[in-house]
Amino acid sequence: MLLLAVVSGVRWLFAPDGYGGGGTAFALLGAGVGALLAALMVSAPGRRSGGHLNPAVTLALWRLGAFPGRDVVPYLVAQLSGSVVGTSLAGRVWGPVVSRPPVSHAVVRPGPGWGDGAVVAAEAGVLAGSALLLAGLLARPVGRRVLPYAVGVVTALVIAVLGPLSGGSANPARQFGPALLSGEPGLLWVYGGGPVLGAVVGAGLVAMVRGRRGAGRAAVAYSRPGGPPVVPGRP
Repeated sequence: MLLLAVVSGVRWLFAPDGYGGGGTAFALLGAGVGALLAALMVSAPGRRSGGHLNPAVTLALWRLGAFPGRDVVPYLVAQLSGSVVGTSLAGRVWGPVVSRPPVSHAVVRPGPGWGDGAVVAAEAGVLAGSALLLAGLLARPVGRRVLPYAVGVVTALVIAVLGPLSGGSANPARQFGPALLSGEPGLLWVYGGGPVLGAVVGAGLVAMVRGRRGAGRAAVAYSRPGGPPVVPGRP
């Protein structure tokens, strides 16, 4: 659902016969994706599954001891498979325009002047901050209640601000399906490795500040399948 919405948004906001692109288009896309992400996290399926839509955050929760290792691979497979299926469905819904530039299956690309290293740093920074935000909100009852909406707002800001610059992906699943179907897998290591690096670093910082055992107790009831949704996936 998330990637179907993302590709559809890119089709109508950036194609010549749509809005036509620009900074406002990124802001509109971010607002729509953030709202959808929050809705998916508070939905019944989101609550039953734990709301994991971002492989990098799933890995971070595992590193914190807040998510069982046996479930990591199934979640990663589901997230990446969903990316491919959602992207493919958008192509069937909107036709050939999805495969042509500037839509190109909504594949994420950096803006002018952004090299691979800078993009990795930006992606890692977003996920490190997200891991810290996640831990902070989970530590307080009121934070747990507002978490899905906070994730939606952060996602909207990342897309609006970093979209025209580094690409603003911050989620390996966001890039996986579009990169494969567009025939542009060259930057998968950037938009996959950067978020994973940032999530691991963020988890390490949380462990340093609180102690691994304390961080795990704060998060485990809210990150496993069957608990309330806790984590973002950024389109």
